[in-house]
Amino acid sequence: MTQMKFCGLKTGNDVRTAIDVGATWTGFVIFPPSPRHISPSLAGELAHLAGSTETVAVMVDPDNALLERVRDGMAPDWIQLHGSEDAERIVQIRAYAKRGVWKSCPVADATDVEAAKIFDGVADMLVFDAKPPAGASRPGGWGASYDYSLLKNLQLRSRWLLSGGLDADTVASAVAASGARAVDVSSGIESAPGIKDAGLMKSFAAALKR
Repeated sequence: MTQMKFCGLKTGNDVRTAIDVGATWTGFVIFPPSPRHISPSLAGELAHLAGSTETVAVMVDPDNALLERVRDGMAPDWIQLHGSEDAERIVQIRAYAKRGVWKSCPVADATDVEAAKIFDGVADMLVFDAKPPAGASRPGGWGASYDYSLLKNLQLRSRWLLSGGLDADTVASAVAASGARAVDVSSGIESAPGIKDAGLMKSFAAALKR
């Protein structure tokens, strides 16, 4: 079965639904421009409800002070980075997570996939997401799609997840096109930006099990 990360969770009900439908990872966004942003303290409270799922703190170019707050308040299994972090910074940030670091890689065409290989073997996992629109206020969570077949037969040392434009109607075909063994979804399980919908979360999981 394809593994799932449900990202941008903001309430206890969000977390419980993610657990109930079989998510491997529960993600919490700590980045104020995002409609999914929560404080490190709330992320910590929700992480305590996450059960057997692995918790992921999603941040953009975090400084050490914020990383310390997240480590102390949430103790995340993973930290997912969406900013301009380079390989050296990724190695530094690994110390703040229990398991390691993910790096988001924006994709519009084949050159972006090739460019992402600089993080292969540096980040523990890569997240291939759609490149944000010009002038965007945040680097992800726009629900945009791209040519998922660009990732087919990708040979990497790091594990990777497929993200961008996924919902219950598109995820099965996207997985087939890309060969992904894991997916990361946020806007595709929302009724409005930042508002998770339990029915959509259940439908998404069901679509992967067909």
